[in-house]
Amino acid sequence: MRATRLLAGLGLAAAGVIAGVATWIATPLPSGLTAPDVRPAAAILDRHGLPLRTARAADGSLARWVPLADVDPDLIAAFVAAEDRAFYRHPGVDLRAAARAAWTNLRARRVVSGASTITMQLARLLRPGDRTWPGKLYQVVWALRLERHQDKQTILEQYLNRVPLGQAAVGVDAAAALYFGASAADVSLGQAALLAGIAPAPSSDNPLISPGRARIRRTLVLARVAASGYASSDAAARAAQEPVLARESRADFLAPHFTTRLLARDEPPAGGLWRTPLDLPLQTALEAEARHTVETLRREGARQAALVVLDNPTGEILAWVGSPDFWADTAGQVDMVVSPRQPGSALKPFLYGLAFDRGWSPADVLPDLPRIFQTSTGPYAPRNYDRRFHGPVRLREALASSFNVPAVELVDRVGQGSLLSTLRRAGFESLDRSAEYYGLGLALGNGDVTLIELANGYRAIASGGVWRPVRWRVSAPDERAEPGRRVMSERAAALVLDILADPVARIPGFGLDTPLDFPFVVAAKTGTSRHFTDNWAVATTGRFTVAVWVGNFSGRPMDGVSGVSGAGPLLHRAVLLTADRYPAGVLPTPREAGTVPVRICRLSGLLATDRCPAMIEWVQPDQAPTRSCDWHAGDGVRLPPEYAEWAGQEAARMSATEAGASAASAPARPAPARPSPAAEPASIPDTPRSRSAPAGAAPAPSGGSWTAERSPRVAGRSGPGCTSSAPWQGAGPGIPRGSRWSEGSRLLRAGPG
Repeated sequence: MRATRLLAGLGLAAAGVIAGVATWIATPLPSGLTAPDVRPAAAILDRHGLPLRTARAADGSLARWVPLADVDPDLIAAFVAAEDRAFYRHPGVDLRAAARAAWTNLRARRVVSGASTITMQLARLLRPGDRTWPGKLYQVVWALRLERHQDKQTILEQYLNRVPLGQAAVGVDAAAALYFGASAADVSLGQAALLAGIAPAPSSDNPLISPGRARIRRTLVLARVAASGYASSDAAARAAQEPVLARESRADFLAPHFTTRLLARDEPPAGGLWRTPLDLPLQTALEAEARHTVETLRREGARQAALVVLDNPTGEILAWVGSPDFWADTAGQVDMVVSPRQPGSALKPFLYGLAFDRGWSPADVLPDLPRIFQTSTGPYAPRNYDRRFHGPVRLREALASSFNVPAVELVDRVGQGSLLSTLRRAGFESLDRSAEYYGLGLALGNGDVTLIELANGYRAIASGGVWRPVRWRVSAPDERAEPGRRVMSERAAALVLDILADPVARIPGFGLDTPLDFPFVVAAKTGTSRHFTDNWAVATTGRFTVAVWVGNFSGRPMDGVSGVSGAGPLLHRAVLLTADRYPAGVLPTPREAGTVPVRICRLSGLLATDRCPAMIEWVQPDQAPTRSCDWHAGDGVRLPPEYAEWAGQEAARMSATEAGASAASAPARPAPARPSPAAEPASIPDTPRSRSAPAGAAPAPSGGSWTAERSPRVAGRSGPGCTSSAPWQGAGPGIPRGSRWSEGSRLLRAGPG
């Protein structure tokens, strides 16, 4: 009896709920609920007020309303086939689809399939709710109410004018104008299918963000259109061959990668005018340079280029070129400013900055010798770009010339975990693996980073070692800079900049004439990933930082194109173009940062004696060498024992070089006793074949010799270098006395880092 009364009570309650819902459904819709959605336009401007892009529609509204009678039938067919094939048969809710979705959701224990009809989606647009069970029920009752008071044609018109379709475009007409330069009245079948395909995920699937995903979604919709009988299979196949974007849509759409990224990360400001820091004239000039670069390097297999320019004091983005041609259907919308790739040697300055903060100085010497490092993944034997070893190398020369072996030696000493922490403080968020994952190769750039991260990291070095985020909007005149976080000390940053701006220190690695030389002070660095896949080049001045990438989006290697020969020329032109509009300024100097000058030996890095080729080096006050050089004695040089084998091999190599040069020049006058540029390894793609000493340089004395003391570690071995001494005859005329090797100069040895 009690159960009967309970059931009766529940039945009455259910009947009451149903009656209440039915009464609510029968109630007329709120006034203004379905009024056309017209909002003020939001225009994106450059720093000078020049228009870059209208954020949503081109006629002054964010949602351009179009009557259903003016909508191309292909659009209607595509949306119905893709979103709600039973649209004309159900009363707002598709019970069969709902049953399937309910079963799927119960098995997944969460909402993974909504079975939303077009009417339910319109209900969500008019009355937003959560993607939960209660939210889904809310959509259902609102869909029933809409169907009760509006016919199918009105519902379709409301939906097609309110559906968001990516890049802040609301409605099919605004989206057609944005992506195709067309209106909703004259789109093609392929364009209609693309718009319908991106509706479920407009932020990630729109063709400006991911042309690949947009193409896949279009193919799926075309298949449904053909299956539903709205178009023939042949028509669907032809539509699938259409480009995902139309070139005619580029009107009022400048700096496309930059504005696309801006709309993806920020909401338009109140008032409709969005003033950005981008410099449109500079942007236009740099886009032309990127196109020129890929045309120049086409024979070498380079098809893509990207670059970004930052204002150092504010962090404002002055230029952003994600690809040479945004409108290329193959991959133009790929944005290499934010696409992670391996930077090669471009990360080395952060390693040396860390070392300077750990007690090292630019005068310290590292061995550039064959060595096998035992790692968790097995033995690792690093090699230099030129496939040679350079013996004792000071840190200044090792960084400026981008030698690999000393860099690996250095990271082994300071710790790869410490380097990874430094890089993350410098804003390299893409390096999201463990230090063990990257290993010692992190010093050589084996972790993927983005171009914007690299540019802002170098900006941090130029800003006294303090990192701050980039700015997407123009800074107010009285706006204070963000506190930032310290990457390296002010002194370490000044030393790194001084080295990267030192044209003499980079001669052993790059030669006398490189794209890294400018008529004003610039700290510059290049990088090349394995197999010539990615070229990088970065330059920073007191005012701005420019970062450049050259390569292929597909990852296809280039034909021997290095950072200095590929990205370097583009960097050079980009820096000069930027300097025409923004004075380069001056970089922080070691003296201003508190370091002190010390007269050292160019070879040993110790305090110079009268026998040494001397130079002035900047060191931190507590890091100055205290011992005088004992490598120079008499007329020769006595190297430490660890260099014995290397010295012997170098002596043999130079003897063979001299013999080859003499044979090639016979019966002419004998050639000077120095390495011939023509004898350099052929594996260096951009080794200068003709170099001359700087004007006014004094010739080094000939007849000097090198001696490496016998090392107990090589006793008993055979071959050159294992004897008690290994002479290295002096260089002939033309080698400057101030070179690193005044007897046996390596100045002519060029090769990109």
